[in-house]
Amino acid sequence: MRRARTMPIWSCVILPDCCRRNIAAYMRNQPSSPPKPVTEWWRPDLVMLPELTFARRSFRVFARGLAKLITFFTMKATVSGMENFPQHGPALVVINHLGDADAVLLAASLPVTIDGMGKIELNGHWLVGPVFRAYGVIWVHRGRPDRKAIRAALDGLAQGRIVGLAPEGRQSLIHGLEEGNEGAAFLALKSGALIVPVAMTGTENENVYGHLRRWRRARVTLSVGKPFHLEEQADRQKMMWEGTRQIMESLASLLPESYQGSYKVK
Repeated sequence: MRRARTMPIWSCVILPDCCRRNIAAYMRNQPSSPPKPVTEWWRPDLVMLPELTFARRSFRVFARGLAKLITFFTMKATVSGMENFPQHGPALVVINHLGDADAVLLAASLPVTIDGMGKIELNGHWLVGPVFRAYGVIWVHRGRPDRKAIRAALDGLAQGRIVGLAPEGRQSLIHGLEEGNEGAAFLALKSGALIVPVAMTGTENENVYGHLRRWRRARVTLSVGKPFHLEEQADRQKMMWEGTRQIMESLASLLPESYQGSYKVK
């Protein structure tokens, strides 16, 4: 197992208009309490854009059907705004991340399968790891710019795929929106992809698992907002900050006040 290098790992192949010493500013974590996690398990050899083989496409169809079944038996889901969801890419789906049920609810509710970005630690999980490997996930090393993950996501968007990620970078610890990382804004600006906000409520682990222990279904919601593009600006750092703020506020606008966290809608 190799440890991450301390020097920036981006290259000017990805950002031709900047020098290496400025790269970290584009993907840094915004101030947050508690601090965002940093991946200790460094495996860049596992990071790639999943190839859409016949076997993988077939498994994704199976996984989507299984997710619908699990959702039906474990959750009372209310879904809205599905008319806003694009039928094809390139598009970047941004979500709030509350609990384990997020992925299941997304797979069951969205009209198409998407390429998700997930923390690489899950690759070693006894159950989630094999499922995600069969489905095909773009693994991400959190807490630092992950050049291979960004390249894989950009390649997917260039191929017209729909890529999904949680800008918060983890399951929320405050039961609402945490400060967003700038990765989503970078991908959207670099690719020109449409941004599709998808917000969920009720998928917290304590809510879903708590109801299951009582043989009840948890009430959850999923709302799809209107897609939008980020606009280029002359000031690159301001553009990244403003883009991240716009993405997170688009999620907040779909959530009740108790879930808006760091992005209260005024």
